Amino acid sequence: MSVPRLRFKDVDEREFPEWDERPITDCLQLMTDFVANGSFESLKKNVVVYSENEYAYYVRLYDLRLRLGHLNQTYVDETSYKFLKKSFLKSGDILVANIGANAGEVWQVPLLNKPATIAPNMILLKVSKSTNESYLYYYLKSEYGEERIKNTIGGSGQPKVSKTELKTIKVKVPASLSEQTKIANFLTAIDEKITQLTQKHDLLKHYKKGVMQQIFSQKLRFKDEDGREFPGWEEKKLGSVANRVTRKNKENNKNVLTISAQQGLINQEEYFNKSVSAKDVTNYYLLHTGDFAYNKSYSNGYPMGAIKCLNRYEKGVVSTLYICFKFIEGNINSFFEHYFENGFHNSEIEKVAQEGARNHGLLNIGLDDFFNISLIVPSTKEQTKIANFLTAIDDKITQAQTQLDAVKQYKKGLLQQLFV
Repeated sequence: MSVPRLRFKDVDEREFPEWDERPITDCLQLMTDFVANGSFESLKKNVVVYSENEYAYYVRLYDLRLRLGHLNQTYVDETSYKFLKKSFLKSGDILVANIGANAGEVWQVPLLNKPATIAPNMILLKVSKSTNESYLYYYLKSEYGEERIKNTIGGSGQPKVSKTELKTIKVKVPASLSEQTKIANFLTAIDEKITQLTQKHDLLKHYKKGVMQQIFSQKLRFKDEDGREFPGWEEKKLGSVANRVTRKNKENNKNVLTISAQQGLINQEEYFNKSVSAKDVTNYYLLHTGDFAYNKSYSNGYPMGAIKCLNRYEKGVVSTLYICFKFIEGNINSFFEHYFENGFHNSEIEKVAQEGARNHGLLNIGLDDFFNISLIVPSTKEQTKIANFLTAIDDKITQAQTQLDAVKQYKKGLLQQLFV
């Protein structure tokens, strides 16, 4: 195809001219790479003040992922400043990660309010006036651009973008700068929407975290329907409010579950795209909806292991390495889901986990010790109020994530139709 499936029209509703295929160098005024050389190395090790008013931000790949929200402010001496000034960035410049696991990743420099210079192991692309900077950026981020950059990556050790090869790649560009601008502005507007939804999602998660700290420290209390205080929270042993579940899988249920940090108890084949269980699962524990399972394996975000409730399926089976239990009547499952998910039980488990006794990533915790951990528990009615309040926030978080995913998918489809 010489032109993409989706085209814009000019102000008079006429078709724009055909697209050109050009060497990327025709779109650039400068392509230069900065490797970890002496000047940069000395800058990282010996930082001295050149002037109170003249300094440069030192841009790392990590900073770009945060949209330059947390830059490493570094003062430099006069010699380093003059050297770095040659590579100062401006809004719209394109950076390509040169080496390592991120080799080939493409970033665009956003609006800067301070001088900033490129970090080592980056290739800087300064776009010519004949090409819209954001158009070229989005092209390089499309599947067509990514494929071309991917073909420039080599190296027997760490992956590395060959600057020589990068100079030879060709890109499809609208002959009209006006059409380039229309495409770039359209995609920029979508990116702004993605940023807004991401911020909304993050703010809701931050709000929930803060509210939970207030609720479970009892600084924030709920009242009953008549505006009266609920009874004080009580310290109770887990074994006094929950019973262990040890029912065996006599029905040979094949819905083998694993614990996912984000998705809870989920079918292994759905999560791993394969089963990692034993062939015979009749000796596994059979869980029903509302039962909890504790995986003693510690992982990122779960230093004392994860406790999840079965909500996704009517029944499922788990390895006997899990400790399974069910809350007795008068306790609200969703309250305890929030309690466990936010680690308010961790300090109690830490007390009973044998120090240094970890076997193949599993915490060494006895059954009696586990059911003897203390929980601080409100009345049933207050549990319900807390659970409903926090679940309502979760629903908003899920809605924001769904919207975000939808816009990202929409953008992905557009990139396929806007470029060739």
